[in-house]
Amino acid sequence: MRLKINSSGTPEEGRAPRLAVRMPKPGAGACILTGPSDDHRGSRPPAPAGPGPCLHDGRTIAPSYAALDLGTNNCRLLVARPSRRGFLVVDAFSRIIRLGEGVSVSGRLADGAMARTVDALRVCASKIARHQVARHRLVATEACRVAANGPEFLGRVRSEIGLDIEILSREAEARLAVSGCASLVDASADYVLVFDIGGGSSELVWLDLTRRRGGGSGGLDRLAANDCIAAWTSLPVGVVALADRFGGRNVTAPVFEAMVDWVTGLLRPFEDEHRFRGRLEGRHGHLLGTSGTVTTVAGIHLGLPRYERSRVDGCWLAVADARRVTYDLVARPYEARVAEPCIGRDRADLVLAGCAILEALVRMWPTERLRVADRGLREGILATLMAEDGHHRSARSRRRHVRHRN
Repeated sequence: MRLKINSSGTPEEGRAPRLAVRMPKPGAGACILTGPSDDHRGSRPPAPAGPGPCLHDGRTIAPSYAALDLGTNNCRLLVARPSRRGFLVVDAFSRIIRLGEGVSVSGRLADGAMARTVDALRVCASKIARHQVARHRLVATEACRVAANGPEFLGRVRSEIGLDIEILSREAEARLAVSGCASLVDASADYVLVFDIGGGSSELVWLDLTRRRGGGSGGLDRLAANDCIAAWTSLPVGVVALADRFGGRNVTAPVFEAMVDWVTGLLRPFEDEHRFRGRLEGRHGHLLGTSGTVTTVAGIHLGLPRYERSRVDGCWLAVADARRVTYDLVARPYEARVAEPCIGRDRADLVLAGCAILEALVRMWPTERLRVADRGLREGILATLMAEDGHHRSARSRRRHVRHRN
């Protein structure tokens, strides 16, 4: 099956058969193919069937699970089934809705943004019903957290579409992001900063792997990574919020530096409290970024004629190369950023805000390597739901389960 790719490097919406993506070998994490299939605007979906396995060609197959991330900039859905190596994606959806556009100024979700979001959520509801999802978790992040009318809007979604979306706490968002990309952590490192640059907020999690010795060089499982969390914070700034404050189209070098300085001011209290800059000296550490900013920077660095998840997810970049891409973008006018195939018109006015947040991070905590994750919150939700139901338990949780039974 082939998916059309638009100018921003993301799959276009349109009709497609069910996706069944095989997992990579153990330790590589979930293999995700993003891209919606059917678009049913304006129709209320039938109620999904109850939980449990279903039949396909006479064979029993695992039940479907769904994870929805309603963010400040994007609405994303994954539907997957558990497999021996993690999970198989059977459907996916992603649409830029800019729900949080203007929230940092007005304090409210705008009518147009809510209308765009409702249209996208109708598609998600249709997919959840079609795949007879057994369990799901639907979450909203910063835009709905800070907007005065956020809860009211989610109540409207519940009554009109039938989706019960919870507002996720900042700590839960940070922990789920770690769970979603845990297998990409270099377990031989001493310290790892996992960061997720969102639309309205940015989550930062420091992992102290010195707490876990004898672990080898492979990736961590979800439980081990969360056990290594030394500190976390959520910055009240993301690409939409920062672009609202400083502008996103005509960003000069001085404006970019002002962005970096402003974000640095938000980072400083966290560093003053935990002193990770000093801990990194003479130790082995790396950054692990899970966001559109880092995947865009990686795609540009790799010279991709269009965005390819298979080449970006899990790749390593030298921090110096990532910064080189950043300052090349700062030097480009808006239309040149639009013409970049890994950016496109949908993101051209936001990419420099994301780069400014990334630049503040690498200045505050100098490291040589950055690993790129095209996965995160949704994958963490799916892994958590499936683990709760006993699918692909880690070796440690299996041992605990055996001890409990005995």
